[in-house]
Amino acid sequence: MTGRSAVTRPVFDAHLHIVDPRFPLVANHGYLPPTFTVADYLARVASLGVTGGAVVSGSFQGLDRTHLLDALRRLGPGFVGVARLPADVADHTIRELDAAGVRAIRFNIRRGGSARIEELPRLARRVHDLVGWHVELYLDARDLPDLAPVVATLPKLSIDHLGLSREGLPQLLRLVERGAYVKATGFGRGDLDVPAALRAVLAVAPHALVAGTDLPSTRAPRPFRDSDLDLIAEAAGPDLAGAVLHDNARALYRPRGGGAG
Repeated sequence: MTGRSAVTRPVFDAHLHIVDPRFPLVANHGYLPPTFTVADYLARVASLGVTGGAVVSGSFQGLDRTHLLDALRRLGPGFVGVARLPADVADHTIRELDAAGVRAIRFNIRRGGSARIEELPRLARRVHDLVGWHVELYLDARDLPDLAPVVATLPKLSIDHLGLSREGLPQLLRLVERGAYVKATGFGRGDLDVPAALRAVLAVAPHALVAGTDLPSTRAPRPFRDSDLDLIAEAAGPDLAGAVLHDNARALYRPRGGGAG
């Protein structure tokens, strides 16, 4: 069941995964995702007004980049990539990835498999200074107080899936006050009152909220529904819906062009 959406505005999908078995997959905590190719993704969002998006490397893809570069070539210049990189990645590799459309690095605190936490500040500063990338963190916002010494050093960051937890929302909002972006994605992953969390982020910084599908919703107890976009639009209201569904993410990710396919 997709829960059909009534949203008619353009959408920049700020969080999606492509799972193509032609490229390496790594079992994470025993999990391997089902196939979800570029063709599968485009068919799934064909009625949603998607004009571009951010392809995010998952924990099950390790540090491989071939899947991401292939997906960006197939999806076109309206899409960008979020890569998982080792701490010792060379500067010229970062620049090459930027030219191919990568715009951020992901650090998976919840699932593991990324560079060590103590390596994150230096890596984040390097990619930001070289090519203007930001860091995307997958974490439970309840853990933010323990991570404060690291997070405070990051020049630009985004938090996945509304920070996952109701208890962590106050910590998440403090990050938003300091300039963090938040992804309105993965509504079935945590225990949040989603409409209340969306409104709380918007009340702090309307430009900070970006929307996405989280397709194919790997491991999510409740996968993405088309109507989740309506929920976001309703929380944002008519004055902010266009920004949250599209404009904020385009400004954050700086795609090379427009249009899917």
